[in-house]
Amino acid sequence: METGRGGEGVLSQANADKRDQIVELLKQAYFAELETVINYVTNSVNPDGVRAQEIKEALEEDVQEELGHAQQFASRIKDLYGTVPGSLDFQAVQTTLQPPEDQVDVVHVIKGVIDAETSAIELYTQVIEETEGVDPVTQDMVITILHDEQGHRRLFEGFLREYAAEGLA
Repeated sequence: METGRGGEGVLSQANADKRDQIVELLKQAYFAELETVINYVTNSVNPDGVRAQEIKEALEEDVQEELGHAQQFASRIKDLYGTVPGSLDFQAVQTTLQPPEDQVDVVHVIKGVIDAETSAIELYTQVIEETEGVDPVTQDMVITILHDEQGHRRLFEGFLREYAAEGLA
């Protein structure tokens, strides 16, 4: 059905296929953020030991930001005439961010966070490339979120370097 959106870029009928591709990427991003929230909550509670406290606090702070990212992706999916998926469509993939068997293994958590942030950075870079020239609104939003994810990764890479310097990683 034509909706009279011919001159509206990504919202135009002519760009329906491209819009659908972007929506699918946004759904991946939405679920990635929600899975990260689950795992950050888990890893902000489970670790034990004095050295774990700073990691737990950093993850606890990041939970709200990651949840906010998921909400932004959900809103953009809806803006692009998509349907935000429910939990039955969710499939967990963050194997390295699962809690370690030994709750004092903070290095495991740090490496899991770095892996999750790297995956997000790769996905968001793909979204930015796909939206180039057709959807500047989504592109701008994802560039901002990408900046946040790069900062998270950089923080945890610093934690890992500290552990490595002390011979603990």
